[in-house]
Amino acid sequence: MLAAMSSAALPPPSRPAPAGRDRDDACPGTLRLHAADDGAVARVRIPGGVLSVRQAEALAAAAGRLGDGDLHLTSRGNVQLRGLREADGPALAELLDGAGLLPSRGHERVRNVVASPLSGLDTDGLRDVRPWLSGLDALLCASEPARALSGRFLFALDDGRGDVASLGADVTVRALPGEGAQLTLAGAGEALGLSAGDVPRAMVAAAETVVAAAREQGTRAWRVSDVPLPAGELLRLVAGRLAAEGLTCAPQPRETTRCAGPAPGAVGGAGGTGRAGGALSVHAPLGRLTALQWRELTRTAARTGGELRLTPWRGVVVPVAGDAAPQAALDALAATGLVTGPGSAWPRVGACIGRPGCAKSHADVRADATAALGELDPRGLPLYWSGCARRCGRPAGEHLDLVAAEGGGYQVTKVSPVTKVSRLPAASPSLSPSPSAHTRSVLLEDPSRLAAALAAFTS
Repeated sequence: MLAAMSSAALPPPSRPAPAGRDRDDACPGTLRLHAADDGAVARVRIPGGVLSVRQAEALAAAAGRLGDGDLHLTSRGNVQLRGLREADGPALAELLDGAGLLPSRGHERVRNVVASPLSGLDTDGLRDVRPWLSGLDALLCASEPARALSGRFLFALDDGRGDVASLGADVTVRALPGEGAQLTLAGAGEALGLSAGDVPRAMVAAAETVVAAAREQGTRAWRVSDVPLPAGELLRLVAGRLAAEGLTCAPQPRETTRCAGPAPGAVGGAGGTGRAGGALSVHAPLGRLTALQWRELTRTAARTGGELRLTPWRGVVVPVAGDAAPQAALDALAATGLVTGPGSAWPRVGACIGRPGCAKSHADVRADATAALGELDPRGLPLYWSGCARRCGRPAGEHLDLVAAEGGGYQVTKVSPVTKVSRLPAASPSLSPSPSAHTRSVLLEDPSRLAAALAAFTS
């Protein structure tokens, strides 16, 4: 039964408090495991989602020997291993270190970097961001102040197409035509124009400025929004730091054009042959990759280009070199249960781990999401299923929010970004995302009647 609820705006999901934090964040890492109902959880940071075949094999070995055998993709292109024992930490670290996945033990939780997954593989981007990615990771691991960043702080490298620039990262750099780039901070309406060659240094300097500003304010900052300063003022502090280091920067309007991430089986957004530029693109339902699926992806990468790229949309891009037979590879991947073409609603559905993995969850959200899949229009708004009001892993953009209620059923709410204007001297104002606003809500008592609930938002 579908029960109507108040149409008044609801309190937004829990978000970083603007007055800062009084404790360190609890995000798991490789060296600091998180206790869950299904065992300990490790989160392996993979900057830009880029993995060699050898590294992919090491992750599979770790999941098989120490965990539940599966690899769980996060919304930042990282990998979580579940079902570990607390005593497995040293063995896990040794496995990952041997594969080059643990370059700095003091920075392993702060290497949160998303990057345009098709960068350098098609013609939609303005530049290949891989040199930026390797430079940023190296400088980040060499920065002593960066050790104080939280496990939630996020960097984004956008090749100009606008895919990861829309993910709400704390520090984003987006390529511009020619040799330019622009740096933005979350919540700031303007950007700083940079030379492309200065990008890695500028991003680390920006992060160090955030750390210093939080310390001066006497607080901890998990995200930029936790620093008790206006975003425009914080951006001015970054501009001053860059100038002091001899890096040229200038305020400029923030670029706001966006595009979606790579669709499964797309060729530049059309065709359905499974090639996204020079790559195969697949989606992992609910971000879970079984041992069989991971093994087939790794085999495909070994044959085609030697690399996998995990996306922030819980997908995997496998670069294809030359005329490697893409359709045969796609058919093999599809046979494992991966989404390899259009027509599936899975790329628009996300969920937290839910029961039985999380004691705070009020429902087995993944089972409910799977059961309701046939009710969905693949072209509709994204849906995110959460087991409790914490809404772990929820997306930043417009979506339908399904939160399990303690007494049963789900509260369904449409979440839409709102905008605000922020200015820097001598720069034109522009719009930027601010915290989401809940606009309307209904109660879904029976998940099998999801279509009726969603109709309430289109009527």
